[in-house]
Amino acid sequence: MMAITLALLALGFSAIPLTIYLANYRQYFAPPALADTNTAAKLSVLIPARNEASGIEACLASVLASENIELEVIVLDDHSEDNTAEIVEKIAAEHHSLRLIGSPPLPKGWNGKQHACWQLSQQASHPWLVFLDADVRLHPSALARLVAYAQTNKTDLLSAFPRQETGTLLEKMLIPLMHVILLSFLNLRSMRSTTAPSLAAGCGQLFLANQASYQRAGTHAAIRQSRHDGLKLPRAFRQQGLKTDVLDGNGLATCRMYRNAGEVIKGLLKNADEGIANARLILPCSLLLFGANTLPWIAVGFACYSANWYTGIIATIAIAWGWLPRCCNTLRFQQSWLGCVLHPVGILLFIILQWIAFFTSLTGKRIAWRGRTES
Repeated sequence: MMAITLALLALGFSAIPLTIYLANYRQYFAPPALADTNTAAKLSVLIPARNEASGIEACLASVLASENIELEVIVLDDHSEDNTAEIVEKIAAEHHSLRLIGSPPLPKGWNGKQHACWQLSQQASHPWLVFLDADVRLHPSALARLVAYAQTNKTDLLSAFPRQETGTLLEKMLIPLMHVILLSFLNLRSMRSTTAPSLAAGCGQLFLANQASYQRAGTHAAIRQSRHDGLKLPRAFRQQGLKTDVLDGNGLATCRMYRNAGEVIKGLLKNADEGIANARLILPCSLLLFGANTLPWIAVGFACYSANWYTGIIATIAIAWGWLPRCCNTLRFQQSWLGCVLHPVGILLFIILQWIAFFTSLTGKRIAWRGRTES
C-alpha cells in the first residue's frame, strides 16, 4: 500500500510542473529577426562594473559591435579594486560612444548594483535603457531585435535570459535550473495578458526598459534594498500597471555567472530569500520540487523492495515526467548533458540551499557578495 501511494503521489507531483512547462514551451520564444528599416532605435547601454577586469573588455566589444541601433554606452566603475576603470578608459579613447563614470560611496539602505544602475540611468540620454551585467556577451543583432519586439508589443520592460555557459560540475547541475523554475512554475500566457505583480519575472543580466516607463515605475530607487532585480524590477513596473515580458535570449547573448563551486553556492544563497526562500513560498516550492524530482526515485525503491511491478511502472513514468523539462531544456538551450543526468541530485541540492538561505535570513545575516554585505 505504501509503495502504490508514493508512486501515485510522485506521478501527481511530476504532472504539475510538466503541464505548465508544456504550455510554456512555445510561449517562450526569441524575438524575430529584424525587418528592413531605415530608422535606428536609440539606446543607452548601462553597465555597472565592480571588479570586472577579467571580462569587461569582451563585454564592451560585443556591445560596441551592435548593429542597426544608435548607441551610447556608459560604464559605472563601482569602487573596483582591480583595473576595471583603466580598461574601460582605454577602450573609451577609441570609441566616442563609450564613457566611464565613477560612483560616490554606497549610501545606507542601498544595494550596490541597484545604486549603480540608478546612477547610470541619471546619465542616460536615449529613450530606451539597457541594463547589462558585465559578464554578458551580446550578439550583434540582439539589442535591435529586443527594442523592435518591445516597440511592436508595447512592452515597458523586457528581459531576455542569455544562454548560460557553465564550466564546473556545480554550475552544470544548478545554473540550468533557472530555466526549469521559470518554465515550470510561471504561466507565461497569463503573465503577458495581465500586469499582475505576482506574475513578475525577469533576468537581471539583461533588461531593456522604456525610459519614461522606468521613471514611472520609480527607477531602481524603488528596489534600492533588493539583491534580486530579476524579480523585483519587473514587479515594480507591474505595480504601476506597466507591461513586462521575458523572452528566450539563447541566440541573443551568452553569460557565465560563476567560475567555481564557491561562487555558485554564494550566488544562489545571496538573494534566495527574495525568491523562493521566504516564509510564503519555501514550503510549497520545496514540496513540489521534491515531489516531482526526488519522490519518484523513492517510490521506485519501495516498488523494488515490494516486488510490485505495476507500482514500479507508475514511479518510472513519474521519473520521466520530472526529467522531461530538463532534457528538453538541455537540447534547446545547449546545456550540459552531465548536469541533465545529475538533475535529481541538482534539485535536491537546490532545495537544501533554499532552506539554508531561509534560516540564514531569519538570523538577519547577509551573504557577502563582491566584498559587500549591505542590503
